[in-house]
Amino acid sequence: MSELVTGDAVVLGLRPARLPSRALAVALDLVVLWAVYLLLSVALMTAVGALDVAAVAAVQVGLLVLVLMGVPVAVETLSHGRSLGKVVCGLRVVRVDGGPVRFRHALVRGLLGFVEIQLTLGTVACVASLVSARGRRLGDVFAGTLVVRERIPVARTAAVPPAPPWLAGQLGGLDLSRVPDGLWLAVRQFLTRVGQLDPQVGESMGRRLAEDVAAATGTPPPPGVPAVGYLSGVLAERQAREARRAFGGAAAQAPGPSGPPQPPAAPVSGQAPPAAPAPPTAPAPPAPSAEPHGAGRRGPGGFVPPS
Repeated sequence: MSELVTGDAVVLGLRPARLPSRALAVALDLVVLWAVYLLLSVALMTAVGALDVAAVAAVQVGLLVLVLMGVPVAVETLSHGRSLGKVVCGLRVVRVDGGPVRFRHALVRGLLGFVEIQLTLGTVACVASLVSARGRRLGDVFAGTLVVRERIPVARTAAVPPAPPWLAGQLGGLDLSRVPDGLWLAVRQFLTRVGQLDPQVGESMGRRLAEDVAAATGTPPPPGVPAVGYLSGVLAERQAREARRAFGGAAAQAPGPSGPPQPPAAPVSGQAPPAAPAPPTAPAPPAPSAEPHGAGRRGPGGFVPPS
């Protein structure tokens, strides 16, 4: 079985965040940042009000850079990609290899984020996210990061997607004995988690697994069948064969003496009804005794009178 490693393997268990959820998280972060900036500005302006205009302007610029650029970088670095808005929306920033972000990633995102989000009112970030297949803005592209969803609604019991009903008749002749157990395990794990994967990742992995199963069986998949449907049908066929091997012989045996009586079979149309069973015959009378006449009449003491 070939290794299931693709270029999209950064979020095998997570989904990339889309524009609405990211916009909500950014809006919450900006509200908090600007509130902190205004409070600190009032406090500093009160403290440095006696300075000249140049000093006051320098303090304002330094405070602006510190709060609106430094705070997001520090928060993403210390929290490994979770700001307040992202925590509320269930999002997280990760590297393209799936690892946590570091200071250099957060710094690039923070610098470009100040330009494409705050200076342009989010226009550049929205356009870049809509163009990108994974909703990445320019800061994510240059930093090598990706915003993913951490909270994904998952069913209580992981179930395999059902196979198309019309596919069962086309898979009955497959030779499934040459498919290794490791490949069966990979197919089942993929089918139980396909709803949690990114659509592009799921499609790519499904094609790889379908090619491996087809190579093991020696029969290509039916044309026009998606990879998930083909894998579900093959897995259902294997389970059906195992059930027939396990329970087929026991189901064909008749019940023993302790089993319930079976009703008589209905007569087939065009045939005479079965003959009724013969009534039981009466027992034969006992044979006559071979003793001579009078031999049974004995007197007292065993004396037999003469005839």
